[in-house]
Amino acid sequence: MTTENPYIKQFPELMAGKTVLYCHGFASSGQSGTVARLREVMPQSKVIAPDLPIHPQEAISMLKNICQQEQPSLIIGTSMGGMYAEQLRGFDRICVNPAMEMGETMKTHGMTGTQQFQNPRLDGVQEFYVDKALVKEYKDQSEHRFEDVSDEDRQRVYGLFGDEDTTVNTFDMFHEVYPHALHFHGEHRMNDKSFMHSVVPVIRWIDDKQEHRERPIIYIGMETLMDAFKKPASSAQKAVRMLIEHYQVYFVAPSANHAETTTWLEAYINVPAWHHTIFTYRRDLLYGDYLISQQKECDTMSTLLEYGSDTFKTWDDIIDYFSRLGGQ
Repeated sequence: MTTENPYIKQFPELMAGKTVLYCHGFASSGQSGTVARLREVMPQSKVIAPDLPIHPQEAISMLKNICQQEQPSLIIGTSMGGMYAEQLRGFDRICVNPAMEMGETMKTHGMTGTQQFQNPRLDGVQEFYVDKALVKEYKDQSEHRFEDVSDEDRQRVYGLFGDEDTTVNTFDMFHEVYPHALHFHGEHRMNDKSFMHSVVPVIRWIDDKQEHRERPIIYIGMETLMDAFKKPASSAQKAVRMLIEHYQVYFVAPSANHAETTTWLEAYINVPAWHHTIFTYRRDLLYGDYLISQQKECDTMSTLLEYGSDTFKTWDDIIDYFSRLGGQ
């Protein structure tokens, strides 16, 4: 089901019947645009989005109490909320542009003095005051990052970092602790496009893992994605975004093209290609359900869709084919 928003799409099966806790950013509230996106995209999940207290110790205490009571299947935090989410041990979490040094961020960007809330809050308060003492509270809370992180916890946290974020840059320190740290196309504040193309695929990975869900596998040869000028072939990006909704999609390239392939995928496919790239000269050994290739492999163990043939001349033909399959 597609909403009136051209970017937002509903996925009733995504996190269906589960509780998702959202931790908002500085000077925001539980009425933010991200909360609206989460509820629209996952209509069958319960999204909890409290207005966080200004004082960080009160905020983290509130969040820990909510976690104890609700046992959320997923916690998502943005900016300041990403700092809080990282500290909520024992849960699957996505930290988007996390402000892991919140006190320093406040000083650097002049987040002091009288501040206006950017979104309405349930208590009706519209402004608050930030003094040096409050900045120190945030600095002290930031010092609790990465405390007592277990090996299991390292695998349950994803960090998403906008490649155009000029407010926060904590990728390196985050990646030293958590292996699942990756960049997405976007700024500090997410818009509908960056949310759908970056956050939603990660939510799907987590949901699949929780449900032990195995999707049919599609391998895509890199040569099918590019035109003669190394730009995305017509409708290729549209096809990838459609296919990842129902399939496990992997991108296949010769081993010699590692750096070139990685750079291209980061530029044009981005998050869905993270850890989903295979470098091999032996496509005939790939075990899966479908192989989209311009090469005429023999004895492939997957159903071959020969890109450029009369049947699959364009990516629009491939989109039509998989639309008829309905995820099978």
